[in-house]
Amino acid sequence: MTNLLEVKNVSKHFGSYTALNNVSLTVPEGSIFGLLGPNGAGKTTLIRIINQITMPDEGEVLLGQERLQPKHIKDIGYLPEERGLYKSMKVGEQALYLAQLKGLSKNEAKERLKYWFDKFEISHWWGKKIQELSKGMAQKVQFIVTVLHRPKLLIFDEPFSGFDPVNANVIKDEILQLKAEGATIIFSTHRMESVEELCDHIALINKSNKLLEGKLTDVKRQYKGNVYEVGLKSDNDRLVLDQLKMKFEIENADFKTIEDQLKLRITLNNGTSPNELLSLLTSQAQVLRFNEVIPTVNEIFIKNVSENE
Repeated sequence: MTNLLEVKNVSKHFGSYTALNNVSLTVPEGSIFGLLGPNGAGKTTLIRIINQITMPDEGEVLLGQERLQPKHIKDIGYLPEERGLYKSMKVGEQALYLAQLKGLSKNEAKERLKYWFDKFEISHWWGKKIQELSKGMAQKVQFIVTVLHRPKLLIFDEPFSGFDPVNANVIKDEILQLKAEGATIIFSTHRMESVEELCDHIALINKSNKLLEGKLTDVKRQYKGNVYEVGLKSDNDRLVLDQLKMKFEIENADFKTIEDQLKLRITLNNGTSPNELLSLLTSQAQVLRFNEVIPTVNEIFIKNVSENE
């Protein structure tokens, strides 16, 4: 898979403070890449370097195998967490101005803006000032001007901030559509459920250092513990437990059900297959639930950050 963006050994210092320490990342073309980390980890500094708002002290950034240059500004769309619309300007006037800054002609900008304003059913906002809009309404405008010039790389920093669930879902669908049309997306958020739903690859930064990076499925595979969550119904729970404890590490599980059942988390020993466990369970009880426990992005995030405090 071709990488659209490569960050190579980038460091950034502000006086005695190190914001990024020798960070390297590769963002595959056509992917949604989750850039994760707690507040103050260095994510925003990295995003600003990619946008050429600031420059690295060491290392380099490549876009499409070329070292990042001012000409690449037109190839990037950036939706910052702190929105940057001019409150006293009218929506349409501002959208046209920002589109032309990204290299669109006035006529081309009008045509594309009409498409997006019609799609989001906000054409009647054209003559309103940004200060007349709610936060969510202004967010829609900012999203439009971010994607309008159809950049190769889109960077969304907390894109769902300010949206109700319905409009957050609208934006989510648009992000997926942009990916389907060939865009590469860097997605920075603290909403781990959105990372689970949207991201193909992730990287986790903490205290200026990269802790992990990889395809989301590979990262989860690395952190899974060969643990299964089971729900059982039997005539003699004590006998079942005694049989299982002879072969496996057992602990109580906590999941919601509509029936009374014995709820367990069972860790397989090396060399024991899930089929062997299932065979033993079915010989002892009625199996109502049998799921491999796959770590969530949130659990992986907390584990790594906690271990690196």
